[in-house]
Amino acid sequence: MKKYLIQFKPFLIFISTFFAAYIVLTLVYKLYLDTFDVNDVDGITNIVGKNVAQLMNVFHCDIKIYKSITDSWLEVWYNKHYSVRIVEGCNAVSVIILFISFVLAFSGKLKTTLLYILFGILFIYILNVVRIALLIVLLFYFPKYNHFLHGTFFPLIIYGSVFILWIVWVNKFSKYAK
Repeated sequence: MKKYLIQFKPFLIFISTFFAAYIVLTLVYKLYLDTFDVNDVDGITNIVGKNVAQLMNVFHCDIKIYKSITDSWLEVWYNKHYSVRIVEGCNAVSVIILFISFVLAFSGKLKTTLLYILFGILFIYILNVVRIALLIVLLFYFPKYNHFLHGTFFPLIIYGSVFILWIVWVNKFSKYAK
């Protein structure tokens, strides 16, 4: 048994670090969400909604985003039509937690790790705001592709981008990079 623990030590360290970071960050995020009332929109989702509106206003889009009167989401009105809603799951925090956990599990030098995590968070956040803005426009013009766009295409883009960030991290910056 000891032989296998020694043999698989790098893998076991990776798995334990990944899950420890993931669980801690998820619990911290859950505690953050618990500070909001059931019908309130959390602060991060509000900021995402404001940034989506700001981005679309740069392109002179007719966009209005309101807090739902009855529920905990933001209503998005595009060209005077109710288009989509932005819920807590749209703010990309869960994707960011996954990204951070992986980078920490394959950590490198402290400064490099922290800078890469900050760069990754910013990149994922901006990508997510662009994703939501594009989704609003595309669903307005192509509503019959809702399932494909929201359920397949855009998740593929955001998770694919995170996967590429991981590959770059492991091959260029982690302690395992050659």
